[in-house]
Amino acid sequence: MAKIGYLDSQAESKKLYDRALAVMPGGNSRHTIVMDPYPVYARSGRGCRVTDVEGEERIDFINNYTALIRGHSDPNVTAAVGQVIQNGTAFSLPTEYDIRLAELLVERIPAADQVRFCNSGSEAVLLAIRAARAYTGRSKIAKFEGCYHGIYDYAQASDSSRPGNWGTVSSPQTTLETSMVPTLEKDVVTLPWNRLDICRELIEDCCSELAAVLVDPLPAALGLLAPVDGFLEALRELTRELGVVLIFDEVMSFRIGYHGAGHANGVMPDLMSMGKIIGGGFPVGAVAGNEAIMAVFDHRLGEKVHHGGTYNGNPVTMAAGYETMRLMTPGEYEHLDQLGDMLRERTTEMLRRHGIAHQVNGCSSMFGVLLSEIQPVDFRDLLEARSNGPDLTGLDREMLGRGVLLGSRGLFGVLSTPMGEAEVNQFVAALEGSLAALKVY
Repeated sequence: MAKIGYLDSQAESKKLYDRALAVMPGGNSRHTIVMDPYPVYARSGRGCRVTDVEGEERIDFINNYTALIRGHSDPNVTAAVGQVIQNGTAFSLPTEYDIRLAELLVERIPAADQVRFCNSGSEAVLLAIRAARAYTGRSKIAKFEGCYHGIYDYAQASDSSRPGNWGTVSSPQTTLETSMVPTLEKDVVTLPWNRLDICRELIEDCCSELAAVLVDPLPAALGLLAPVDGFLEALRELTRELGVVLIFDEVMSFRIGYHGAGHANGVMPDLMSMGKIIGGGFPVGAVAGNEAIMAVFDHRLGEKVHHGGTYNGNPVTMAAGYETMRLMTPGEYEHLDQLGDMLRERTTEMLRRHGIAHQVNGCSSMFGVLLSEIQPVDFRDLLEARSNGPDLTGLDREMLGRGVLLGSRGLFGVLSTPMGEAEVNQFVAALEGSLAALKVY
């Protein structure tokens, strides 16, 4: 393994981490960047590569947790941002920039008649849930066990369920973190992913109180465990029949196709939450959907959902997002589709060659690797598969030493448009070397 400069005793990253510990709990403001013994600190990024403060360059296969579909410092995006900044960065008046991005998204997304902007994926999910409640007059929501939808309490319930508290598969217990209000569990119905008959029964049992079903069409928190054939279609039919709002959380999965994940799966939700790529590298969120439901935000109609926000529709973000999405043509998505297929195929070939039990999941520019003989269907299967698989502690450091930046939460990553076959090959070689170092084979 190549030397990792940031682990030197006098490394700049260590000095920065010590400073961070003095002023931030755990030395960070988001747990996704935690790395043992401390994180490597970035200095710059260009294209598909990031250079750290020690001067070491690596290929970025996490892309700020899926947000950078065009990689770092895309010249067209940075030029657009630079032009806007010269005229001011924020106003207490509207600008044309959010209209342009909204028009682009409405034109591109079949499920979107209208769009409303906010500043994060968490906010987007929160707004979608509030819209569903206002529209239906009901309070409960249903979500899938183990799935992450941001830090809104109702959406975050049951995302860390474990065998000691999760109940039976036919009647999953809604689990809460200690920071959540204990009564919250009464308003959240937990569903098992891919178990249609159970989902149907649970939804029908509470439909008179149920405002929405919240779904990630390709859940990253479940290792990109795809929906079984007909699952999303059946949820669509059931929710429509019962008058329940179907929300697709596409904060991450919107990147898998020109029209979004819903369209790629042949299912049109009532509402979508978005973020990540539509901000062009800047903080962003959005809720989109049909006009009847989106009307709950319309101040002219009585303002059923009051929604302010100092930086909503910020012109810098909107300009960066518009330019990014404008550049993401069908041809760019085709490139990412082909590259993703190549990475998944070559990773599969490498693992098979070494006799390592595996499943390689994902679609288009998203990929996940599970090292297990178990073929999971739902979250519980997935946890069992991970617990019975090899210990991958330190995989992120091993990959760093081989020139690849991967997240600290397992074998999950995404591609960006500046990548090509050379980057795919380096990823596979780095993974092969890292698994050997960890004695997986």
